[in-house]
Amino acid sequence: MKAIVINNYGNPEDFEEQDISIPIIKETQVLVEMYATTVSSADKLVLSGAFQHMLSVQFPHVLGVELAGVVKEIGEKVTHVKAGDRVMGLVRTGGSYADYVALEESALTIIPSTLSFVEAAALPAGALTAWQSLFQYANLQPGQRILIHAGAGGVGHIAVQLAKQHGAYVITTARKHNHEFVRQLGADEVIDYTTTDFAKAVSPVDIVLDMVRDTVIDTNTGIEVTESKNYTILKESGKLISLVDPSIAKHPKIRAIESQFAYIEPNPSDLATIVQSVQEHKLKVHVDGIFPFTAEGIAEAYHHKHKKGKLVIQRKPF
Repeated sequence: MKAIVINNYGNPEDFEEQDISIPIIKETQVLVEMYATTVSSADKLVLSGAFQHMLSVQFPHVLGVELAGVVKEIGEKVTHVKAGDRVMGLVRTGGSYADYVALEESALTIIPSTLSFVEAAALPAGALTAWQSLFQYANLQPGQRILIHAGAGGVGHIAVQLAKQHGAYVITTARKHNHEFVRQLGADEVIDYTTTDFAKAVSPVDIVLDMVRDTVIDTNTGIEVTESKNYTILKESGKLISLVDPSIAKHPKIRAIESQFAYIEPNPSDLATIVQSVQEHKLKVHVDGIFPFTAEGIAEAYHHKHKKGKLVIQRKPF
């Protein structure tokens, strides 16, 4: 089968097409023909080598954690899907930049015919991350104040919607040209992080959802500047949920603030809830661009700047 692989950590120009074997599924797995996948922040971090200390990969490696497609084969212990079902899912270790993907049954859910493969592919990682970060890790409550960094991004634009629908007061950071977009999603306050220091503009909040990887280190704390500033705006015993710093829980305690890295675990229940929310028009996923399933197409998607929502890689035009 065709796969788009990387042979080392590096940049998008390193993508290349290779013929590899179709995966052999285990008894609890499902083989899915990939129709659409995405460029996710997780894929970018793996490509850069930023996560190699916690997620080592063998080269050649196939990236792609999100997918939508059609079930081709099921393992002996699979009970909830069958060949021919339209599904979407999350492959935490990657693999969806290929014609066929093997994943656990627990990591996917059936999608209705009214949901396109493009929309479905754009949901699993971003929506699951937003959902579990807000409700499993942060335990967001109605009336709480939350700062969501990068509110126009793949995770952020879902998190803004979910937090607002749950009754929170939502503050987010975004570039000026995305302010109207995030306000339409439900943001109460929007800060242009390119011109304004959010730490000086935001009144104390209960929760910060951080998905900004900052290369500048605070000399006083030894941690990234953005992360360091997050602590200054959090209330006593507030919660800082990071999607970029796996070591955050090991940092010295500051004003009883609870710091956690959100490890996202796919499960059918959460995935089905997300699909239902989309079907009921409570949740919208924004697709900012669709790119072809080629090495050049994927590289172009990785270079796409200032996106809103998700970027989708489409293998089949269905």
